[in-house]
Amino acid sequence: MSLSTHVLDAAQGRPAPDLAVRLEERDAAGAWTPVAERRTDADGRIKDWGRAPGAGTYRLTFDTAGLSDFFPEITVTFTITDPARHHHVPLLLSPFAYSTYRGS
Repeated sequence: MSLSTHVLDAAQGRPAPDLAVRLEERDAAGAWTPVAERRTDADGRIKDWGRAPGAGTYRLTFDTAGLSDFFPEITVTFTITDPARHHHVPLLLSPFAYSTYRGS
């Protein structure tokens, strides 16, 4: 299994480089445990988290302060049911809105 993300700054019409993103996993008790923290590359991507997440519930927290005056932080929570598949979680950010989806 692999996990990637891609952050696009819609206001500027380009990728969002050097953006801090934190990956956390929810344990059986419902507590969040940090897995990794990375920064997006020049193309706004993170392709390697240092380990392959298994089945479970995760969240990516994007530090969007500076890109959005309204959303200083965006958290996307998702569930991995098939650890053999690639999971891609893109984030499209504009000043007062954002969207995400299960990418390929």
